[in-house]
Parts: sequence; C-alpha cells; structure tokens
Amino acid sequence: MLAIVRSTLIVLVLGLVVGTVMAFLAVFFVDGVVWLNSKLFIEPRSRMLASDAFWLPWVTIIVPTAGGLIVGILCLGIAERRAHNPADAIYAAQSLDSYMSVKSGAITGVSSFLALGTGCSVGQYGALAHLGASVGSWISRIFHGSKSYGTIGIGCGVAAAISAAFNAPIAGLIFAHEVILRHYSLRAFAPITVAAALGYVVSSVIFERPPIIHVESLFVEESYEFALFALIGVLGAFISVAFMRILLFINSYSAKSFLPLPIRTMLAGLAVGLIALELPEVLGIGREVLRFAIIEEAFTFGELGQIFIAKLMLTALCLGVGVAGGVFSPSLLIGILFGAMFGLGIEFFAEDIRSHIAIYAICGMVAVASPVIGAPLTSILIVFELTHNYELATAAMVSVVFANLVTLRIFGRSLFDKQLEHRGYDLSMGRDKVVMEQRKVADFVSDDYTRVLAKDSLQHVYEVLCRDQRTEAYVVNSSGYYLGTIGLVDLGKHSLKGKSMNVDVESYAKPESIIFNTDTSIWQAMEGVGNFQGESIPVVERGILKGVVTEAMVVEAYMNCVEEIRREENAT
Repeated sequence: MLAIVRSTLIVLVLGLVVGTVMAFLAVFFVDGVVWLNSKLFIEPRSRMLASDAFWLPWVTIIVPTAGGLIVGILCLGIAERRAHNPADAIYAAQSLDSYMSVKSGAITGVSSFLALGTGCSVGQYGALAHLGASVGSWISRIFHGSKSYGTIGIGCGVAAAISAAFNAPIAGLIFAHEVILRHYSLRAFAPITVAAALGYVVSSVIFERPPIIHVESLFVEESYEFALFALIGVLGAFISVAFMRILLFINSYSAKSFLPLPIRTMLAGLAVGLIALELPEVLGIGREVLRFAIIEEAFTFGELGQIFIAKLMLTALCLGVGVAGGVFSPSLLIGILFGAMFGLGIEFFAEDIRSHIAIYAICGMVAVASPVIGAPLTSILIVFELTHNYELATAAMVSVVFANLVTLRIFGRSLFDKQLEHRGYDLSMGRDKVVMEQRKVADFVSDDYTRVLAKDSLQHVYEVLCRDQRTEAYVVNSSGYYLGTIGLVDLGKHSLKGKSMNVDVESYAKPESIIFNTDTSIWQAMEGVGNFQGESIPVVERGILKGVVTEAMVVEAYMNCVEEIRREENAT
C-alpha cells in the first residue's frame, strides 16, 4: 500500500514540476519570439513604422538570411547534424528508455527560437513540443525511479507546452497522448493532466495571454454547408499531402547535396527574404495573417492565393533543408488561407447564402493541419477551446474526419511517422515493433552448443554429438570463423552410403538458412524463426561464431518485451 501511495505521489510531483517549468518556458519562448520579431522588423507593426526607411528592404533580406546561417551553424553541434523535432520525441516516448539528449534539446530550442525570431518560415508549436519533451525527459531522470517516469515526463512536458501556447489545456492533454505517447495509460493520465492544467494557468491566469485567434459567436447558416465542410476536408487532405511530399522531397534532395548545412539554411533564409520584399506576410509565424484571414473582405481571393502558395513552398524549403522549427504553425496558416479561399469561392457561386468566412477558414485550418501532425482529436479540441463554439467545433470535426481518412489512405498517419519511417523506424506496427527493434539477440546469446573444428573427422563429430546429446554441430576454422552446420541426419546418410567417416568435416558443413548477427533485433529474429527448422540458430559477428539462440529463446525475449510494454501502459 505504501509503495502505491509513494509511486502516485512521485508521478504527481513529476507532473507538477515539469508542467510548471515548461509552462514558464513556453510563455517566455513565445513572447521572446514576438519581441525579437519586433526588434528585427519582422512583424507588421514594426515594418509599418519603418515603411519609409531606405534600409528596410535590406533588413528584410539580411535578417532571415543571417538567421538561417546561424541556425545551420548551431545545428552542426547536434550529433545527427540536424535540428530535432517532434518525431524524435515520439520515438523516445515509444522506446522504454525514453532518453532525450540534453545537448541536442538545448541546441534545437535555441536554434528554433532564432529561426522564428529572424522570420524564417517555420513554426513554433512543434519546437515547443520538442522542447517540452526534452525538459520532461531531463527532469524525470532526477527521480531515479521506473523507466516509465521518462515517458510520463515527456508527456507532461509536451502537454504543458501545447496548453500554454494555445491556451487549450484539454487539447494539450490529448495531444500528448494522441501524438506522442500513443496510449492512454491511467498512470500517465493524471500527471499529464496536472501539467496541462498548469500550462493553462501560467499562460492565461498569471500572464493573461490572449488566444491566438478570436472568433465571435458564429453559426452555420445552411444545413447543406456541412457537405461543403466535408469537401474542405477532402481537398485539405490533398493539400496537406502535397505539402508533406514536397517537404520530404526537399529533405531527401538536401541530404544528398554537397552544400554544408549552414549554407543550405542560409539560402533558405535568403529565399524567404527575397519573397518577403513583395509578400511580407510570409515572414515568421504569420500570426497577424492568421487573425485577419477570418475577417470578411480582409484579403481578396488573389491575395490569399499568393500568400498560400508562397507560405507552403517556403515552409517546405526551410524545414526541408534543415532550418530548426515546427510544422504545425505553418500548417495552421496554410489551412486557414485555403479555407478562406474556399469560402470566397463559394460566395461566387452562392452569393449571400453562405456562413461567415471564419467558419470556412477554421475548417480549412484543421483540415490541413490535423493530417500533418496526425492529431484529429487535438485539432477539434483546439477549435472548441479557442472559440467556445460548439457548432463551429462540429463543422471543424466534419472537415477533420474526411481530411484524416483521405490522408491515411494516400500518405500515412502523419509527417512525423513518415520521417521516422525514413530513419528506419516503422510505427505502423505499433510500439511493440519500436521496442523490439531496440533489443538485440546479443543480449541472450548462448554458448551452450556443440562446436567442432574444420579438420575434425566425421567420426569425431558423430561421437561428440552423441556425447552431448545434440543433433547439430557448428563447424569453425582455427580462427573461429563459422563455416557451416552438420547434423546427425547428415552423418547417418553419409554412413549408410558406405563412405568413409574419417574425412574432414569441412567439406560437408553447410551454412544454416538463417544466420543472425549480434545486431539482429528481436523483431527481426521473430520474423526469421517462423520458417526455421533446426536445433538452434548461429549468431555471427564479422564471420566469427559468437554463440547460438534457440527458437524458444527468441519467443521468450519477445514475450518479455510485450509484458514490459503492457506493464508500463497499464500500470496503476
């Protein structure tokens, strides 16, 4: 009983500590970016005040270019030579170790802050989610308890970051479970809820920060419009898929480029600056564009289209070449521009009988953004918590459902899952596969097997097998290199044919159809033993026989992993 109380108190304290720390960090991060945007003439008000200055065009080009260069140089300090993102947090949470590097997290956080502050076309919410996961992982190590504390700490940090950034505690809670943890463990639910609530309290109550968008009381005017919201979802899915494919293509091409990372990120910043000379709305997060897009007649259809295309391509370019930052904010902006364009298009065909442009803009926002991050529930809740409008949330829900259904069929669950897949981690089979790919057969190799030398005679091998009561012997040369396997059945057939048993075994040894190495994962081993017939499987490293594993060992290791995962997810 005492152990249960102690464990409960520990995870609640973990949620309190991580939630408080990350809530303040999130507020300072967001406000710091706003301050830097103002000082560097990125945000519209500062640009308007300096509109007559001869140097403003030069600043517009130089600031994002310099920002891209500095960010690229900083990211060279990360082991993988790239900024980390929510995909890394997802992978850490899916593993049982839940370790996130302090150095990589700190560099990524600073790099994202500078990229956003200098106007590069990247987002802040993905950066905050990764920063929250890093902070949660670091703090959880202080508790020196169960490995699951690391997973809980990651979830708490992410929930607090999203809650503080959006003023949406329920969305922060669901985002942590839906996108990062991928399960709703009762043990994790309580501390993550505490962290999300603290994020909201710090942001809304202590600092009194306003929501990112403000929508008046709106209603769907005509019932047929729900069909249009479904159409927005379908079209939004194709837009989000196009955006993700372009980003991944640029990322793949950039990785093969001979240009160093700082040069690539600098050129991306230069592209942002040059486009911003004509379209300053592409600079930074685009918070003002996001707010004005939901106002009737704030933009014409052509203006929305220009910003939409420019923002989509520049964001794909910046993130694709390696500029640190998130993908969620740009997805929201791209989506809200698409939704507003859709609403204006409907007005052309159905004048004066459509609902307010804000409803179409917000439906477009979640239709594009939710498939990118793989968070349909979170997207719906963000709309509801920001607007407190049930009917608007219902309209958004229709768009989200169709957007995610289509995207899942033609692309996959999310950009993050696809990024992990390209790194060799497939989450489509669930957490089990991730954990089992981290565990290697080297951890349970046995030296309990019959080993014979290539120069030994068949008769000697037969006698050794009878003595050891085994059916197979593994043949190695004098240096320990594996040459093959020979069994009692083979020896029996040889003897029945009347052939001499005093010949060397080397000529008769045959390599097994399945051979593991020390890096073979439990998942790969389970796939391999399915068609294996024999006593055991040799484990070889650089040609040298290290030992053997049996089918029973592989199955036992598999079941131990499953049990460990279920114990963590279902622990009280």
